[in-house]
Amino acid sequence: MRSFKPSRADLLAAKNKTIRDVIAPGLRVLFCGINPGLYSGATGHHFARPGNRFWPTLYQAGFTPCLLDPSEERELLEYGYGITNLVARATAIADELSPDELVAGQRRLKSKVKRYQPQVVAVLGISAYRTAFAQKAVTLGQQPERLANSIVWVLPNPSGLNAHYQLANLVEHFGALCQAVESDHQL
Repeated sequence: MRSFKPSRADLLAAKNKTIRDVIAPGLRVLFCGINPGLYSGATGHHFARPGNRFWPTLYQAGFTPCLLDPSEERELLEYGYGITNLVARATAIADELSPDELVAGQRRLKSKVKRYQPQVVAVLGISAYRTAFAQKAVTLGQQPERLANSIVWVLPNPSGLNAHYQLANLVEHFGALCQAVESDHQL
């Protein structure tokens, strides 16, 4: 099943819509995006915009055995992975979010992590992480602090708008997490 292509009117109507988390207890990794884009808000699926590199990155980094379409997102649960966002509301760009929204999102994320207890929470976006978690000096990868007993890992944002990271760079960073989770001794 493939996602439908939203019209311009669908995209405009998607502003501030929310989409359902892909989450279950005891996940190996809970991927945490910044917030849904309008395309995701319109389709109801995470990382749905065609230029977003989340799904190709997951596949190439070894998290999934095949390239999933955003409409197949619930299949991630079968592999032990899930998706949530720091901020639930859809916007055209993440810069539309206020620092207060990101900090409130961190508190909501902590509550979800306490409830569902994933092994790792992977926050996708270093700038959003810095703001939401009040951390000035952050590097990509595993963080020294935990979130409700879960390991925190910061990864680059896979949005097509993030020109700092090409697909190969994303695969390298996501792949390091995949290897750590698979081997378990590196965590």
